[in-house]
Amino acid sequence: MRHRIAVIGGGPAGLTFARVLRRHDHPVTVLERDPAPDARPPGGTLDLHEKMGQLALVKAGLLAEFQAMSRPEGQAMRILDTDGTVLRDWQPRPDDRANPEIDRGQLRDLLLGPLDVQWGRSVTEVVPGTRDGVLVRFADGRQETFDLVVGADGAWSRVRPAVSSATPHYTGITSVETSLNDVDTRHPGLARLIGDGSMAVYGVNRALVAQRNSGGHVKVYAQFRAPLDWHTNPDRHLGLNRRAGLDAGLGLADVEAVRSSVLALFDGWAAPVLDLLRHGTAFVHRPLYVLPVSHTWAHVPGVTLLGDAAHLMPPLGVGANLAMLEGAELAESVAAAPGPGPDEAVRAFEEQMWARAGRWAEITAAGLERLVSPDPTEALALFDEVQPS
Repeated sequence: MRHRIAVIGGGPAGLTFARVLRRHDHPVTVLERDPAPDARPPGGTLDLHEKMGQLALVKAGLLAEFQAMSRPEGQAMRILDTDGTVLRDWQPRPDDRANPEIDRGQLRDLLLGPLDVQWGRSVTEVVPGTRDGVLVRFADGRQETFDLVVGADGAWSRVRPAVSSATPHYTGITSVETSLNDVDTRHPGLARLIGDGSMAVYGVNRALVAQRNSGGHVKVYAQFRAPLDWHTNPDRHLGLNRRAGLDAGLGLADVEAVRSSVLALFDGWAAPVLDLLRHGTAFVHRPLYVLPVSHTWAHVPGVTLLGDAAHLMPPLGVGANLAMLEGAELAESVAAAPGPGPDEAVRAFEEQMWARAGRWAEITAAGLERLVSPDPTEALALFDEVQPS
Protein backbone atom coordinates (compact mmCIF):
# COMPACT_ATOMS: atom_id res chain seq x y z
CA MET A 1 0.00 0.00 0.00
CA ARG A 2 1.36 3.41 -1.01
CA HIS A 3 0.58 6.09 1.53
CA ARG A 4 -0.13 9.67 0.50
CA ILE A 5 2.87 11.57 1.87
CA ALA A 6 3.62 15.28 1.59
CA VAL A 7 6.66 17.18 2.79
CA ILE A 8 6.19 20.91 3.20
CA GLY A 9 9.36 22.88 2.57
CA GLY A 10 12.02 22.56 -0.12
CA GLY A 11 15.09 23.11 2.07
CA PRO A 12 17.77 20.57 3.00
CA ALA A 13 15.47 18.60 5.35
CA GLY A 14 12.49 18.31 3.03
CA LEU A 15 14.48 17.57 -0.11
CA THR A 16 16.63 14.94 1.62
CA PHE A 17 13.47 13.25 2.94
CA ALA A 18 11.98 13.25 -0.54
CA ARG A 19 15.14 11.97 -2.29
CA VAL A 20 15.58 9.06 0.12
CA LEU A 21 11.89 8.16 -0.02
CA ARG A 22 12.04 8.26 -3.81
CA ARG A 23 15.12 6.01 -3.73
CA HIS A 24 12.91 3.48 -1.94
CA ASP A 25 10.34 3.77 -4.76
CA HIS A 26 7.79 5.55 -2.61
CA PRO A 27 5.97 8.57 -4.12
CA VAL A 28 6.07 11.83 -2.20
CA THR A 29 4.63 15.28 -2.83
CA VAL A 30 7.02 18.20 -2.19
CA LEU A 31 5.25 21.50 -1.51
CA GLU A 32 7.33 24.69 -1.53
CA ARG A 33 6.02 28.22 -1.10
CA ASP A 34 8.71 29.85 -3.29
CA PRO A 35 7.50 30.20 -6.89
CA ALA A 36 10.77 28.80 -8.32
CA PRO A 37 14.12 27.40 -7.14
CA ASP A 38 15.88 30.71 -7.78
CA ALA A 39 13.10 32.97 -6.46
CA ARG A 40 15.35 34.28 -3.65
CA PRO A 41 19.04 34.07 -2.75
CA PRO A 42 19.80 30.57 -1.46
CA GLY A 43 22.03 31.74 1.41
CA GLY A 44 25.65 31.08 2.26
CA THR A 45 27.81 28.00 2.62
CA LEU A 46 27.34 24.83 4.69
CA ASP A 47 29.87 22.42 6.13
CA LEU A 48 28.44 18.91 5.87
CA HIS A 49 29.67 16.64 8.66
CA GLU A 50 30.84 13.15 7.85
CA LYS A 51 28.46 11.46 10.29
CA MET A 52 25.50 13.76 9.72
CA GLY A 53 24.94 15.63 6.45
CA GLN A 54 27.28 13.40 4.47
CA LEU A 55 25.68 10.28 5.94
CA ALA A 56 22.31 11.60 4.75
CA LEU A 57 23.75 11.96 1.26
CA VAL A 58 24.99 8.36 1.43
CA LYS A 59 21.42 7.29 2.17
CA ALA A 60 20.25 9.37 -0.80
CA GLY A 61 22.92 7.91 -3.10
CA LEU A 62 24.46 11.35 -3.67
CA LEU A 63 27.77 11.29 -1.80
CA ALA A 64 30.00 10.96 -4.88
CA GLU A 65 28.31 13.92 -6.56
CA PHE A 66 28.67 15.96 -3.38
CA GLN A 67 32.35 15.14 -3.11
CA ALA A 68 32.91 16.29 -6.68
CA MET A 69 31.45 19.75 -6.06
CA SER A 70 32.31 20.40 -2.39
CA ARG A 71 35.26 22.45 -1.17
CA PRO A 72 37.46 20.61 1.38
CA GLU A 73 39.74 23.65 1.53
CA GLY A 74 36.78 25.57 2.92
CA GLN A 75 37.32 23.82 6.26
CA ALA A 76 40.15 26.30 6.96
CA MET A 77 39.49 28.61 9.91
CA ARG A 78 41.36 31.74 10.91
CA ILE A 79 40.77 33.85 14.03
CA LEU A 80 42.08 37.41 14.35
CA ASP A 81 42.29 39.80 17.24
CA THR A 82 40.50 43.12 16.83
CA ASP A 83 43.86 44.73 15.99
CA GLY A 84 44.34 42.33 13.08
CA THR A 85 46.79 39.96 14.78
CA VAL A 86 46.29 36.35 13.66
CA LEU A 87 45.56 34.29 16.78
CA ARG A 88 44.75 30.95 15.15
CA ASP A 89 45.15 29.64 11.61
CA TRP A 90 43.76 26.13 11.19
CA GLN A 91 44.33 24.44 7.83
CA PRO A 92 42.77 21.12 6.79
CA ARG A 93 44.97 18.19 5.84
CA PRO A 94 45.04 17.41 2.09
CA ASP A 95 42.92 14.27 2.67
CA ASP A 96 40.54 15.81 5.22
CA ARG A 97 36.91 15.27 4.19
CA ALA A 98 35.34 15.56 7.65
CA ASN A 99 33.43 18.82 7.06
CA PRO A 100 33.82 20.08 3.46
CA GLU A 101 31.87 23.15 2.43
CA ILE A 102 29.20 23.47 -0.23
CA ASP A 103 27.10 26.46 -1.25
CA ARG A 104 23.46 26.17 -0.20
CA GLY A 105 22.36 26.71 -3.78
CA GLN A 106 24.57 23.90 -5.04
CA LEU A 107 23.26 21.56 -2.34
CA ARG A 108 19.68 22.48 -3.20
CA ASP A 109 20.24 21.69 -6.89
CA LEU A 110 21.95 18.40 -6.00
CA LEU A 111 19.04 17.32 -3.84
CA LEU A 112 16.39 18.52 -6.29
CA GLY A 113 17.67 16.25 -9.08
CA PRO A 114 14.63 14.45 -10.54
CA LEU A 115 12.19 15.47 -7.80
CA ASP A 116 8.88 16.88 -8.92
CA VAL A 117 8.43 19.89 -6.64
CA GLN A 118 5.17 21.83 -6.60
CA TRP A 119 6.42 25.42 -6.50
CA GLY A 120 4.35 28.34 -5.29
CA ARG A 121 2.27 26.19 -2.90
CA SER A 122 2.08 28.32 0.23
CA VAL A 123 0.55 26.41 3.15
CA THR A 124 -1.59 28.30 5.65
CA GLU A 125 -2.79 25.51 7.94
CA VAL A 126 -2.44 21.79 8.61
CA VAL A 127 -5.37 20.02 10.28
CA PRO A 128 -4.82 16.45 11.49
CA GLY A 129 -7.51 13.92 12.33
CA THR A 130 -10.02 14.60 9.58
CA ARG A 131 -12.08 11.75 8.10
CA ASP A 132 -9.92 11.61 4.96
CA GLY A 133 -6.55 12.12 6.66
CA VAL A 134 -4.46 15.21 7.34
CA LEU A 135 -5.92 18.30 5.70
CA VAL A 136 -3.55 20.86 4.18
CA ARG A 137 -4.94 24.30 3.35
CA PHE A 138 -3.18 26.60 0.90
CA ALA A 139 -3.07 30.37 0.50
CA ASP A 140 -4.86 30.15 -2.84
CA GLY A 141 -7.89 28.56 -1.19
CA ARG A 142 -7.25 25.01 -2.33
CA GLN A 143 -6.87 22.09 0.04
CA GLU A 144 -5.62 18.49 -0.11
CA THR A 145 -5.49 15.52 2.26
CA PHE A 146 -2.59 13.17 2.98
CA ASP A 147 -1.83 10.20 5.22
CA LEU A 148 1.39 11.81 6.46
CA VAL A 149 2.44 15.47 6.40
CA VAL A 150 6.06 16.26 7.23
CA GLY A 151 6.77 19.86 8.24
CA ALA A 152 10.20 20.89 6.99
CA ASP A 153 9.23 24.52 6.56
CA GLY A 154 11.73 26.23 8.81
CA ALA A 155 11.72 28.55 11.80
CA TRP A 156 8.25 29.99 11.25
CA SER A 157 6.67 26.68 10.30
CA ARG A 158 2.99 26.59 9.33
CA VAL A 159 2.93 22.88 10.19
CA ARG A 160 4.26 23.22 13.75
CA PRO A 161 0.96 24.53 15.25
CA ALA A 162 -0.63 21.18 14.37
CA VAL A 163 1.58 19.47 16.98
CA SER A 164 3.01 22.19 19.24
CA SER A 165 2.23 25.66 20.59
CA ALA A 166 5.94 26.56 20.80
CA THR A 167 7.19 29.60 18.90
CA PRO A 168 10.76 30.85 18.37
CA HIS A 169 12.12 33.45 20.78
CA TYR A 170 14.85 36.03 20.24
CA THR A 171 18.27 35.15 21.68
CA GLY A 172 19.31 38.75 22.33
CA ILE A 173 21.92 38.47 19.57
CA THR A 174 21.37 39.87 16.11
CA SER A 175 23.29 39.52 12.87
CA VAL A 176 23.69 41.94 10.00
CA GLU A 177 24.74 40.17 6.82
CA THR A 178 26.49 41.61 3.79
CA SER A 179 28.38 40.18 0.80
CA LEU A 180 31.47 40.73 -1.29
CA ASN A 181 31.60 39.61 -4.93
CA ASP A 182 34.60 38.60 -7.01
CA VAL A 183 36.76 39.11 -3.93
CA ASP A 184 39.98 37.66 -5.38
CA THR A 185 40.01 40.18 -8.21
CA ARG A 186 38.31 43.21 -6.68
CA HIS A 187 39.62 42.92 -3.10
CA PRO A 188 42.77 40.76 -3.15
CA GLY A 189 43.89 42.02 0.26
CA LEU A 190 40.64 40.85 1.85
CA ALA A 191 40.88 37.57 -0.05
CA ARG A 192 44.27 36.92 1.56
CA LEU A 193 42.95 37.99 4.97
CA ILE A 194 40.03 35.55 4.81
CA GLY A 195 42.01 32.64 3.35
CA ASP A 196 40.36 29.59 1.81
CA GLY A 197 37.65 29.10 4.40
CA SER A 198 36.34 31.29 7.21
CA MET A 199 37.76 34.12 9.26
CA ALA A 200 36.40 35.44 12.56
CA VAL A 201 37.19 38.35 14.86
CA TYR A 202 35.76 38.49 18.39
CA GLY A 203 35.36 41.55 20.59
CA VAL A 204 33.29 42.46 23.65
CA ASN A 205 29.71 41.33 22.92
CA ARG A 206 30.29 41.38 19.19
CA ALA A 207 31.85 39.36 16.38
CA LEU A 208 32.66 39.73 12.71
CA VAL A 209 32.72 36.57 10.59
CA ALA A 210 33.59 36.16 6.90
CA GLN A 211 32.94 32.92 5.01
CA ARG A 212 34.08 32.03 1.53
CA ASN A 213 31.52 30.66 -0.88
CA SER A 214 32.37 29.42 -4.35
CA GLY A 215 33.14 31.73 -7.27
CA GLY A 216 34.89 34.43 -5.25
CA HIS A 217 31.76 35.23 -3.24
CA VAL A 218 32.11 36.01 0.48
CA LYS A 219 29.40 36.31 3.12
CA VAL A 220 30.11 38.65 6.04
CA TYR A 221 28.17 38.54 9.33
CA ALA A 222 28.35 41.29 11.95
CA GLN A 223 26.95 39.84 15.19
CA PHE A 224 26.21 41.77 18.36
CA ARG A 225 24.02 41.82 21.45
CA ALA A 226 21.14 44.24 21.09
CA PRO A 227 17.40 44.63 21.64
CA LEU A 228 15.31 43.31 18.78
CA ASP A 229 14.38 46.89 17.87
CA TRP A 230 17.97 48.20 18.03
CA HIS A 231 17.54 49.98 14.70
CA THR A 232 14.78 52.26 16.05
CA ASN A 233 17.50 54.21 17.86
CA PRO A 234 20.96 52.68 17.29
CA ASP A 235 22.85 55.27 19.35
CA ARG A 236 20.75 54.69 22.46
CA HIS A 237 20.28 50.91 22.12
CA LEU A 238 23.89 50.15 21.17
CA GLY A 239 25.55 52.75 23.38
CA LEU A 240 27.47 54.35 20.54
CA ASN A 241 27.21 57.97 21.74
CA ARG A 242 28.56 59.12 18.40
CA ARG A 243 26.07 61.72 17.19
CA ALA A 244 22.50 62.85 17.46
CA GLY A 245 19.96 62.74 14.72
CA LEU A 246 18.93 59.09 14.67
CA ASP A 247 15.93 59.44 16.97
CA ALA A 248 13.65 58.72 14.04
CA GLY A 249 15.27 55.32 13.66
CA LEU A 250 17.44 53.62 11.10
CA GLY A 251 15.86 52.47 7.85
CA LEU A 252 17.25 48.98 7.32
CA ALA A 253 16.87 49.38 3.57
CA ASP A 254 19.22 52.38 3.64
CA VAL A 255 22.52 50.67 2.80
CA GLU A 256 24.79 53.56 3.72
CA ALA A 257 22.99 54.31 6.98
CA VAL A 258 23.22 50.66 8.05
CA ARG A 259 26.88 50.55 7.02
CA SER A 260 27.61 53.65 9.07
CA SER A 261 25.88 52.34 12.18
CA VAL A 262 27.49 48.90 12.02
CA LEU A 263 30.93 50.40 11.42
CA ALA A 264 30.42 52.62 14.46
CA LEU A 265 29.62 49.53 16.51
CA PHE A 266 33.03 48.07 15.57
CA ASP A 267 34.91 51.35 15.94
CA GLY A 268 38.58 50.87 16.79
CA TRP A 269 38.95 47.49 15.09
CA ALA A 270 41.70 47.04 12.50
CA ALA A 271 41.09 48.83 9.20
CA PRO A 272 41.42 45.67 7.03
CA VAL A 273 38.79 43.94 9.19
CA LEU A 274 36.40 46.86 8.85
CA ASP A 275 36.91 46.81 5.08
CA LEU A 276 34.71 43.72 5.10
CA LEU A 277 31.86 46.06 6.03
CA ARG A 278 33.00 49.06 4.00
CA HIS A 279 32.89 47.06 0.77
CA GLY A 280 29.65 45.19 1.49
CA THR A 281 27.13 45.46 -1.33
CA ALA A 282 23.90 45.31 0.71
CA PHE A 283 22.86 44.60 4.30
CA VAL A 284 20.27 42.18 5.65
CA HIS A 285 19.07 42.15 9.26
CA ARG A 286 18.92 38.58 10.68
CA PRO A 287 17.98 38.43 14.38
CA LEU A 288 18.85 35.03 15.84
CA TYR A 289 15.82 33.09 17.08
CA VAL A 290 15.65 29.67 18.73
CA LEU A 291 13.04 27.21 19.93
CA PRO A 292 13.16 25.92 23.53
CA VAL A 293 16.18 23.66 24.02
CA SER A 294 14.12 20.56 24.77
CA HIS A 295 11.27 21.09 22.33
CA THR A 296 9.03 18.02 22.16
CA TRP A 297 5.34 17.43 21.60
CA ALA A 298 2.66 14.84 22.18
CA HIS A 299 2.69 12.63 19.10
CA VAL A 300 -0.02 13.54 16.59
CA PRO A 301 -0.86 10.78 14.08
CA GLY A 302 -0.18 11.85 10.53
CA VAL A 303 2.01 14.91 11.27
CA THR A 304 5.65 15.38 12.23
CA LEU A 305 8.44 17.95 11.93
CA LEU A 306 12.05 18.06 10.73
CA GLY A 307 14.94 20.48 11.06
CA ASP A 308 14.31 24.08 12.12
CA ALA A 309 10.58 23.45 12.30
CA ALA A 310 11.29 20.93 15.08
CA HIS A 311 14.37 22.33 16.83
CA LEU A 312 15.50 25.78 15.70
CA MET A 313 18.91 26.41 17.25
CA PRO A 314 21.81 28.89 16.83
CA PRO A 315 23.49 28.69 13.40
CA LEU A 316 26.73 27.03 14.47
CA GLY A 317 27.12 24.43 11.73
CA VAL A 318 24.75 21.79 13.11
CA GLY A 319 21.20 22.71 12.06
CA ALA A 320 21.32 21.77 8.37
CA ASN A 321 23.32 18.63 9.15
CA LEU A 322 20.75 17.46 11.68
CA ALA A 323 17.90 18.35 9.33
CA MET A 324 19.33 16.30 6.47
CA LEU A 325 20.09 13.29 8.65
CA GLU A 326 16.58 13.42 10.13
CA GLY A 327 15.05 13.63 6.67
CA ALA A 328 16.99 10.56 5.54
CA GLU A 329 16.23 8.58 8.69
CA LEU A 330 12.52 9.37 8.62
CA ALA A 331 12.30 8.41 4.96
CA GLU A 332 13.96 5.06 5.62
CA SER A 333 11.67 4.41 8.59
CA VAL A 334 8.55 5.25 6.62
CA ALA A 335 9.63 3.16 3.63
CA ALA A 336 10.30 0.14 5.86
CA ALA A 337 7.17 0.50 8.00
CA PRO A 338 5.02 -2.65 7.99
CA GLY A 339 1.28 -2.82 8.35
CA PRO A 340 -1.43 -0.36 7.37
CA GLY A 341 0.49 2.85 8.06
CA PRO A 342 3.79 4.42 9.14
CA ASP A 343 2.53 5.97 12.36
CA GLU A 344 4.51 3.78 14.78
CA ALA A 345 7.66 4.32 12.72
CA VAL A 346 7.11 8.10 12.88
CA ARG A 347 6.54 7.95 16.64
CA ALA A 348 9.80 6.03 17.15
CA PHE A 349 11.65 8.48 14.89
CA GLU A 350 10.41 11.45 16.92
CA GLU A 351 11.74 9.96 20.17
CA GLN A 352 15.17 9.50 18.60
CA MET A 353 15.13 12.98 17.03
CA TRP A 354 14.16 14.72 20.28
CA ALA A 355 16.98 13.11 22.26
CA ARG A 356 19.68 13.94 19.73
CA ALA A 357 18.41 17.44 18.88
CA GLY A 358 18.07 18.30 22.57
CA ARG A 359 21.76 17.57 23.12
CA TRP A 360 22.80 19.68 20.16
CA ALA A 361 20.47 22.52 21.14
CA GLU A 362 22.19 22.71 24.52
CA ILE A 363 25.64 22.66 22.90
CA THR A 364 24.84 25.36 20.34
CA ALA A 365 23.07 27.60 22.87
CA ALA A 366 26.12 27.48 25.13
CA GLY A 367 28.36 28.02 22.10
CA LEU A 368 26.53 31.15 20.99
CA GLU A 369 26.86 32.60 24.49
CA ARG A 370 30.63 32.07 24.30
CA LEU A 371 31.07 33.37 20.75
CA VAL A 372 29.28 36.67 21.40
CA SER A 373 30.47 37.22 24.93
CA PRO A 374 31.64 39.97 27.29
CA ASP A 375 34.93 38.01 27.37
CA PRO A 376 36.32 37.47 23.82
CA THR A 377 38.76 34.85 25.11
CA GLU A 378 35.75 32.55 25.56
CA ALA A 379 35.33 32.39 21.76
CA LEU A 380 38.97 31.49 21.27
CA ALA A 381 38.78 28.83 23.97
CA LEU A 382 35.70 27.32 22.32
CA PHE A 383 37.50 26.95 18.99
CA ASP A 384 40.52 25.45 20.72
CA GLU A 385 38.19 22.80 22.17
CA VAL A 386 36.66 21.77 18.84
CA GLN A 387 39.50 22.31 16.36
CA PRO A 388 42.32 19.77 15.93
CA SER A 389 45.61 20.86 17.47
